[in-house]
Amino acid sequence: MIVIKKAEYVASAVKYEQYPVDGLPEIAMAGRSNVGKSSLINSFLGRRNLARTGNTPGKTQTLNFYRVNDAWFFVDLPGYGYAKVAKTVNAQWGPMMENYLKKREPLRAVIQIVDIRHAPSVEDVEMQQWLRTMEVPTMVVATKVDKISRGQLPKHLKVIANALEIPDVSLILPFSAQTGVGKKELNEAIEEILGLDLGGTEKA
Repeated sequence: MIVIKKAEYVASAVKYEQYPVDGLPEIAMAGRSNVGKSSLINSFLGRRNLARTGNTPGKTQTLNFYRVNDAWFFVDLPGYGYAKVAKTVNAQWGPMMENYLKKREPLRAVIQIVDIRHAPSVEDVEMQQWLRTMEVPTMVVATKVDKISRGQLPKHLKVIANALEIPDVSLILPFSAQTGVGKKELNEAIEEILGLDLGGTEKA
C-alpha cells in the first residue's frame, strides 16, 4: 500500500512548456465536469481541500499537477462535456488534451472517472475510444457509489461496461469519496501502475 506522507499542488498548465520538469511518473484523471475528480483526489490523498472542488462545472480548464510523496504526480485534466463552457474554451480542450496524452513521456496511465448513477455520456464513450486509439493504459473508476443501493450496483456497472465496451465489470472500480469505498483497491491499482514501494522508490 502507498502511504501518503506528502501531497502538494505544484502547477496549473495550459501549454506543454508549463508542465513540471521533474520527470516523475504521472497518473492523469479524466472525466466529465462535476463527476467528482477533485473529491476523489482529495479523498485518496487524505487532504480535504488540496484539489479545488468548484461549484461551477467546467470552470477548471487547466491541467493541475499534484506531487505525491515527492515520487509521482496526480494530474487533474480539465473536465469535459459541460455545455455552458465558452466555445473558444471547448475548442482549446481537444488540442490541449491531445498534446498532453500523446507527448507526455512520464504519463503512466489515465484514470477515467464516470458517475455510477448515470449511463456514460457520448463524451465518456469518445474519451474511452480516444484513449484506446492513442494506446494510453486506462482504468475506469465509477464514483458516487454511496448514492445508490448495494443491490443496484451490478446493474449500474453493467450499463457502464456495455457503453464503454469493457469486457468484464470487474475491471471497473466502484468508489466513494464520502465513505471510502474503493480507496484501498485504488491504492493497490496505482501502486501497481507506478511500481512504487512504500518508501516511494521504484521496485527492482
